Amino acid sequence: MEGFKKFLLQGNLVQLAVAVVIGTVFSNLITAFTEGFITPLLGIFGGVPEFGDASFTVNGSVFNYGQFIDAVISFLITAAILYFFVVLPVAKLLERTAKVEEATTRECPYCYSEIDKRAGRCSNCTSEVIPETPPEETLEEGSPSS
Repeated sequence: MEGFKKFLLQGNLVQLAVAVVIGTVFSNLITAFTEGFITPLLGIFGGVPEFGDASFTVNGSVFNYGQFIDAVISFLITAAILYFFVVLPVAKLLERTAKVEEATTRECPYCYSEIDKRAGRCSNCTSEVIPETPPEETLEEGSPSS
């Protein structure tokens, strides 16, 4: 039971739930915008007052192509908004904040194997090398610690 509570209170799960709710509401908003503003504009040019109700009939079967076009337009508007207002800004933010990790190893000048930057001797060819960074100081026995 403790593991289940921990799972429910995880930060990622709560963030995902909030994202799903906001995404649903956003989708409804875009659908209402498309059906309320965009498709009537298309209806003006197509000669159909309610473009969302546009359909044709074959052998008694009704094909509502207006609803499909509404859904396609809603999808394209949603995808464009998400790309330009979420994906691009987040990518630029991550690009700016990405820190180049400093390498902790280097190449041995004699055998070209990977060795630690602090190494004074190559572990492969045993050649003496000059450390790129000074080795961490260790406290000698009997010396006062600060």
